[in-house]
Amino acid sequence: MDNTFPIDPNEGEVIHDLQPFVRVYKDGTIKRLSGYEVCDPGLDARTGVLSKDVLIVPETGVSARLYRPNIIADGEKLPLVVYFPGGAYMISSPWFPGYHNSLNNLVAQAKVVVVSVDYRKAPEHPLPVAFDDSWDALKWAASHASGAGTEPWLLNNVDFDRVFLAGDSAGASISYQLMFRSKNTEMMATGLKLVGMILINPYFWGKEPIGAEVTNTVLKGLVDKWWAFVCPSDKGNDDPLVNPMAEGAPPLKELGCARVIVCVAEQDILRDRGVLFYESLEKSEWKGKAKLIDVQGEGHIFHIFKPDCENATNMIKGLADFIHDKM
Repeated sequence: MDNTFPIDPNEGEVIHDLQPFVRVYKDGTIKRLSGYEVCDPGLDARTGVLSKDVLIVPETGVSARLYRPNIIADGEKLPLVVYFPGGAYMISSPWFPGYHNSLNNLVAQAKVVVVSVDYRKAPEHPLPVAFDDSWDALKWAASHASGAGTEPWLLNNVDFDRVFLAGDSAGASISYQLMFRSKNTEMMATGLKLVGMILINPYFWGKEPIGAEVTNTVLKGLVDKWWAFVCPSDKGNDDPLVNPMAEGAPPLKELGCARVIVCVAEQDILRDRGVLFYESLEKSEWKGKAKLIDVQGEGHIFHIFKPDCENATNMIKGLADFIHDKM
């Protein structure tokens, strides 16, 4: 497999080459190879969606980009989607153009308010920092359910009886972990109700290969390498942070929401893990309702790189139907 980003020997000695995400040099320099592009918030004329950026935790820099339809009827309350972008815990942010465009599409199609969270990344901040930052962002959103928060878009436009955790790739795994973390906490006493979870190409993994992992040993090795880099753990690929079926992982039957949708893509090395999770959830004693969307002919997080393609449009429509309980 050829490197997407060739190494320039003039830049110094490389000690970690995490293609296509991050390169770490012996002198401590960290170079992000992708996912660093940004775009500004504002009114998107194409979709009629308005967005703005907010600082959530000044001490850590945890921030978010908020989205809402530009026109909302007086007194109308919309579902809230707390979204966690992916990027293998190493790159990307809510300001990345692909995420911005995709979430504009979701807000327009589903008529929701979105909080897209910018959590800190590895290697500067190895796991579990991303989970803790995301938890802080969720608590911030929840503070508005009791009226304690100060963000007017959340106070005036959100129905806190209809809150969803969502994300793609690493962000989907964050959503999954936070759904369990939120159970039996003071946050739930604010009046926020987590009714559903949206997992798009979830970054689930495991020690023993399954499906395409058995034959695609090169890509399997890369994903192994990425995980070991962002999560220094003696449990490796069977750490419950990445393997929901591993020893010590929370029981699926205790998942704290009533509805789950899992979106996988045919050409994604993570597809089989997503399907395994969906099937395991269906077979568990969980009392909720689950749905699987299996997109043919596409790869990992295609909806971010091609947010306006037909398959992405169809998937976003499926997510909108899920949010409004039309499964």
